[in-house]
Amino acid sequence: MSTPPPKLLRALAGETLERPPIWFMRQAGRSLPEYRELRSRAKDFISFCLDPEMAAEATLQPMRRFPMDGAIVFADILLIPLALGQDVWFEAGEGPKLGELPPIEALRDQVEASTGRLSAVGETLARVRAELEPDRALIGFAGAPWTVATYMLERKGSEREAARAYAYAHPDELDALLDVLVDATARYLVMQAKAGAQALKLFESWAESLSEDVFERIVVRPHAAIVEKVRAAGVTVPIIGFPRGAGAQVETYAEGVPVEGIALDVQATAALGRRLQAQGRCIQGALDNLLLREGGPALDARVDQLLAQWGDGPWIFNLGHGVLPDTPIENIARVVSRVTGKPVR
Repeated sequence: MSTPPPKLLRALAGETLERPPIWFMRQAGRSLPEYRELRSRAKDFISFCLDPEMAAEATLQPMRRFPMDGAIVFADILLIPLALGQDVWFEAGEGPKLGELPPIEALRDQVEASTGRLSAVGETLARVRAELEPDRALIGFAGAPWTVATYMLERKGSEREAARAYAYAHPDELDALLDVLVDATARYLVMQAKAGAQALKLFESWAESLSEDVFERIVVRPHAAIVEKVRAAGVTVPIIGFPRGAGAQVETYAEGVPVEGIALDVQATAALGRRLQAQGRCIQGALDNLLLREGGPALDARVDQLLAQWGDGPWIFNLGHGVLPDTPIENIARVVSRVTGKPVR
C-alpha cells in the first residue's frame, strides 16, 4: 500500500481532513534556545542562511520539538537582492541594511546567475528532505517582488512610505524592477522545488495600504507572472500566496493569482475564509502571534473558534504573522497539542 501524501499537501489539494495540518511562520528559530545557541556560532546572519549544515539544523529544530506537519526552509527574503548584486547585511538591533540600488540593467544582467549564487538554499532543502519524515512536508519560499523591492529602494526596514511614494512617482521604473524580481524569484522557486521543496510560499509581507489599482499592478500582476513562470518550468508543487495586510483585497488576489493556498492574516474574517474555501481554495492562518505569545484562556478560546469556523473546509492552521522571539515555548506546545491531539513534551 502506498504512503498517503503529507497532510499539508492533501489540504493544499483541496481535501478536508479530520484535523487541519499545522505549521507556524518563523517556527525555525528565534523563540527556541537551541536556535539561539546555533545562531551564536555563525559569523553573521547572511552566512548563517547560506551555510547548508547550519540552515538545515535550524529548519529541523522545531520539527524535533513539535509534531508540525510542515517544515519551512531556514532562509531570508533578502537573499535575492544579494544574489542580484546589491549589498545586504544585518545590524544587531536594527535589522537589514542594503547598499545602493544598482541600475536596472545591471540587475537584469545578474538574473540568470542569481539562482546559482543561492544554490546553498537548494542544498539546505536537500539535507532537510533526506532527514525529514515522509509524512511531513517541506516548504520552500521567497519574498514577493513588491516586498523585496521596498527594501531594495529604501535600503532598510521601514514604514515603506518612500517605496509607496516611488510607486506613484516612478511607475515605469518600479515596474522594471518588479519584472527583474519576478524573473529572479521564479527561477529561485523552481530551483527550490527541484531540490526537494514540496510546496512553495510567496511572502508579500507589505501588501497593506495599497489602493486597488496599485495593488493589482504591483502585487497581483507580479504574483500571477511568477506562478506562470514556475508552471512553465514544469514545477507542479502547490503554491501558497500571502498578501499580508491586504484586507478585503485578498479576494481580488484570489481571483487574479492561481495559487492553491491563500494565507490569511489576523484581520481575516470567518466569512472571508469560508468564501475562499467555497471556491475550492485552501486557506491558511490566521492566529494572532501576539495572542500566541500571551497565552492563557484567550489563546485556547481563539484556537477553538478557528477550528470551529474553518474546520469544514481545506485549511492549514497557522499564524497571521511569524512567531515572536519572546513567545514561551509552552504556548506553542499548547496550541500544537490542541490542534493535533498529540501531547507535546
